[in-house]
Amino acid sequence: MTHKLYYDDPYQREFTARVVERLTIGGRPAVVLDRTAFYPTSGGQPGDRGTLNGIAVLDVSEREDGQIVHVLAGSLAGEQVAGVIDWARRFDHMQQHTGQHILSQACERLGAGSPQLPAETVGFHLGDEAPSRLTSRNGGRDGASKVCTIDLNCTSLSPEQAAAIEDLANQVVFENRPVIARFVTAEELAQLSQVRARLQPPTGREQIRLVEVQGFDWSLCGGTHVRAAGEIGLIKVRKWERRGDTVRVDFYCGRRALADYRWKNAAVNELAASLSIKDDELASTVTRLLAEAAESRRQLNFARERLLDYEAAELAASAEPIAAGRVVRQVFEGRNVEEVRHLAQRLTARPGIMALLGVRADKAQLIFARAADVAVDVNALLKTAVAVVGGRGGGTPALAQGGGPEVARLDEALAVAYGQLIQKGEVS
Repeated sequence: MTHKLYYDDPYQREFTARVVERLTIGGRPAVVLDRTAFYPTSGGQPGDRGTLNGIAVLDVSEREDGQIVHVLAGSLAGEQVAGVIDWARRFDHMQQHTGQHILSQACERLGAGSPQLPAETVGFHLGDEAPSRLTSRNGGRDGASKVCTIDLNCTSLSPEQAAAIEDLANQVVFENRPVIARFVTAEELAQLSQVRARLQPPTGREQIRLVEVQGFDWSLCGGTHVRAAGEIGLIKVRKWERRGDTVRVDFYCGRRALADYRWKNAAVNELAASLSIKDDELASTVTRLLAEAAESRRQLNFARERLLDYEAAELAASAEPIAAGRVVRQVFEGRNVEEVRHLAQRLTARPGIMALLGVRADKAQLIFARAADVAVDVNALLKTAVAVVGGRGGGTPALAQGGGPEVARLDEALAVAYGQLIQKGEVS
């Protein structure tokens, strides 16, 4: 079994070791060492990164036999190696993981005895975040790789409950309680289990790793952790959502919480400045502006509907006579197609009206419609016309729509459709 230096001292950043096995994984060289400070991906915590003799370590995992496998970016020469841990990444994971223990215990304590409150953690994910992204202005928002979550066995969480949980967790941080990680026997664990019933020893293990946040939490965990709670920094609950019969809580600790606060603070200040308001007025101001914008859109839509009614009446008044009534032929330049469709429907709400409408934009669009009392299949007309512009379309005998790339032939397409009406004797 590989000697796990990260259990001896999780703060050890450099080490020397001897290669005991070489292998290939996924087409890349990999090695097993007699000892290592590289933590393998396990228990919801991502593995370490760093170098062996200057060669990048791409992945670290533990086999069933207890050997730690290091997947490398290139071949490793020699039997003696010098390893260097990516310390910024390691410490970030230590902050997040220790913070998770405290947050989970805060949830359990505040949820004890009430199914309506948060209770035990049944799932945990520590996002694999590159430390360099934590210093960016947006805090690495472009993706979910940095998210840390716990899943609680409850179905609801109120803002007041979340705030109380957050307060309790940070109180432990402010008290800077020692964090002690040690191996215990099943018998020693059983004595603790009388107080902490959830500490059930895993079967088949003589040595069990116990992580204690002094006087507050006891967890069976193989991860790396800080020495004292104060090193975690802020524990911040960002949001939560129900997922089936659980609630997923999204949180950040330490530098991730700082980076998250940094971009949000910048965004609040910029928005407040652009609106010439105080930052604490932003929420109420945005709510008011959204309400005003919604009312403006409502009024604008009403005005557009009225204008379409007037336009439809004007076009209908100048419609060309056909045997069954009148036909409107019109090409619009760069107009919204959906708006033209509504115009066609308004036109053909009038008895005896047909509408052969086109829109010239990045492509040629055709909208054909007819009133209920006009015995013409506009879908058949459209299929002939849309072929002229090199496209396709379809619909019903009363309303059809299509388009094609040959914009220059749009007028010709309408003429073809009108010509078919002449051939069928529909034009008077």
